[in-house]
Amino acid sequence: QLQFVESGGGLVQPGGSLRLTCAASKFALDYYSIGWFRQAPGKQREAVACTKKSDSSPDYGDSVKGRFTISRDNAKNTVYLQMNSLKPEDTAMYYCAATCDTNIADAYGYWGQGTQVTVAS
Repeated sequence: QLQFVESGGGLVQPGGSLRLTCAASKFALDYYSIGWFRQAPGKQREAVACTKKSDSSPDYGDSVKGRFTISRDNAKNTVYLQMNSLKPEDTAMYYCAATCDTNIADAYGYWGQGTQVTVAS
């Protein structure tokens, strides 16, 4: 099944940084575009960043452009999300999935347990 284990979340002050890790153990992620998503309490899940299998330029949500960087290490079967200049509004549960489309992830149950990011003083 195309699921990952997310890690690296935590409590950080505004302006701080975190690096999230998304590790796949049961499949090779070379063949997939991989997306990072987040869901804050009471809000819909939103796409944050996408790294495409074609190795073209990554995509970012408008709210994180210039602050977040997605990268992948196919040899380690891992995708990262470097988050800098964090804001309280970045507080959410973060998930990765073997797609950059929320609807596809919903349809196929790609969601893992996620990792919580809390940005607060």
